[in-house]
Amino acid sequence: MKLRTLSGVIVPALSAAALLASSATLADDTNFEWPRLLVVATPGTGSASFASTNGWTPVLQKEVGSVARVVPEDNESMRYRRLTDRRDVAISSVSAAEMRFQIEGIGGYASTKPVAQRVLWHHNDTPWGYVVSGDSDLQSLEDLKKGGYRVAKGMFSPPMIAAVTGALPAFIGLSEAEAEKTLTYIPASSYAENCRSVVEGKADVAYCAPVSSVLSEMEGAPGGIRWLPLSRDNKAGWDGYLNHRPMLIPTEIELGVSTARGVDGATSNFVYSVPADADEDFAYHMAKWFHESYDGYKGSHPMAARMSLQQFRAYLDRSPLPVHPGTVKYLREIGAWTEQDDTWNKAAEERMDQWLQARQAAMDEARKAGVKIEFQNQAFLDILDKHTQDLEGFKSRL
Repeated sequence: MKLRTLSGVIVPALSAAALLASSATLADDTNFEWPRLLVVATPGTGSASFASTNGWTPVLQKEVGSVARVVPEDNESMRYRRLTDRRDVAISSVSAAEMRFQIEGIGGYASTKPVAQRVLWHHNDTPWGYVVSGDSDLQSLEDLKKGGYRVAKGMFSPPMIAAVTGALPAFIGLSEAEAEKTLTYIPASSYAENCRSVVEGKADVAYCAPVSSVLSEMEGAPGGIRWLPLSRDNKAGWDGYLNHRPMLIPTEIELGVSTARGVDGATSNFVYSVPADADEDFAYHMAKWFHESYDGYKGSHPMAARMSLQQFRAYLDRSPLPVHPGTVKYLREIGAWTEQDDTWNKAAEERMDQWLQARQAAMDEARKAGVKIEFQNQAFLDILDKHTQDLEGFKSRL
């Protein structure tokens, strides 16, 4: 007997990539066979995404019989490759901001294989903000303009780099060039290192999510921590901020460590993504399970409670990312998808296709010209820019 799997493990005559290929028609519920092994990739073990995914996967395993394995992969680019190229994971937890970088080939993604993705379900809406040590003399983000301060720079994630080198300076009225002269950027190789840097004395401010477990650890450190507001009243600041982080929205932080609650920050939505060619029947039944089994897993982690149909539907009202046909089919069946959704979703699919086709054309041109396809090679970046400069970028539908 051949083992049906969505793990990426090679099985007799089949691979996970083949098993994820789109099917022409959907099978009836009675004929659907859940995969024996389902691998879900998330950010590292200190992230809320990892913890909350470990909340619902045992419930799914018990209810449908699939062996569900959660793989922590803190390197964003590697997690993308494992989902889209290596195909050794079936589902990936990824921020909408990160997916934009993956689609548009920004930063380290410039040289990665362009592969279409689709949203499978909403994972969580993660608040973000700027944290300092409890005894820091910084009282506002604007104080950074005085100069001489150290800002943690998470080298493992292009969006986190953009947040501190582009968005933050724009919010306080500095150009990126001025920020380079005014601030000192401290490289961090992982999310935990990035955040801990402020309590370890390595940096003065870091961009972090108050819902992650490492922030609870930091809150209990000697002296504690504080948060510097991204004031929602600062319209000019937010206009500048969103030029660099267009998938975020201003918010008052309601989740996470107590020191962050009530402070103005930004919200980044995480979604579960799959390759665009993921099996439609599989996506349909995953979406159905996420909805119908919500009461069974919502109490397993605070972020699992953000996976309700209500939260997903609210996210869809502003998301610019295309949703998988299997998920669309299920949402339509339960009355949670409209003709207006068809319109924006089709436009989102077309926009993604345009970006991926343009990036592939740039890579083809570079190969013919003998130009090394490398994200730090300016010659290649010039070719990429030529092919993509006229394309409309992804931005939250606010």
